Amino acid sequence: MGTGLGRVLLLVYGIFALSASARALVQITTHFSEAPLAYLLSAVAGAVYIAATVGLAVGGPRGRQIALISCTIELLGVLIVGTLSITDKVAFPDDTVWSHFGSGYGYVPLILPFIGLWWIHRHRPTKP
Repeated sequence: MGTGLGRVLLLVYGIFALSASARALVQITTHFSEAPLAYLLSAVAGAVYIAATVGLAVGGPRGRQIALISCTIELLGVLIVGTLSITDKVAFPDDTVWSHFGSGYGYVPLILPFIGLWWIHRHRPTKP
């Protein structure tokens, strides 16, 4: 993670960890009753981004496993929530980080897990 794209990836995950968590905190504390599902999903997204950031930063076998699981959950989350936010507008009266496949964040939430999973796969340990 210490060079080039790895640093950028870690920076973007860190930014999303902070922004998604802060968004969820504000949404939940100020108007939770308006869209509880959406706001709880924002909190889940924040937790997933925090875990991915920590896993990528720590590295090693354990960090790699945490990052791999987090990026997989992130990918599934953005695909499922993205689809549901389009097909079931009643359940999503307000946006989450993953609504409409991350359109509110320039679709970065849709692209980021693919890059993260590719990076993890590309930098897997080689057998001696």
